[in-house]
Amino acid sequence: MGHPTQHRHIVVHPPALDGSRRVTEGDVTLGLASHLDDVVEILRLADLDRVEVEEDDLIEWQGGGPEDWPGLSEHEV
Repeated sequence: MGHPTQHRHIVVHPPALDGSRRVTEGDVTLGLASHLDDVVEILRLADLDRVEVEEDDLIEWQGGGPEDWPGLSEHEV
């Protein structure tokens, strides 16, 4: 049977125009993140609270890594 968590694949998609990033598992959207803390919370709600979001191979970061939230910095004055 194995451990299902080992086969999970999470994708944090490239930033949208507003800087938010969609978080998916397969064809399922888990949530919309505007900050790294949002990704952590989305994964916690998906029973993945032990995942190191910045280091774990389970997460594929597309269009930039965990530090890339361009929509947030563009709006700072």
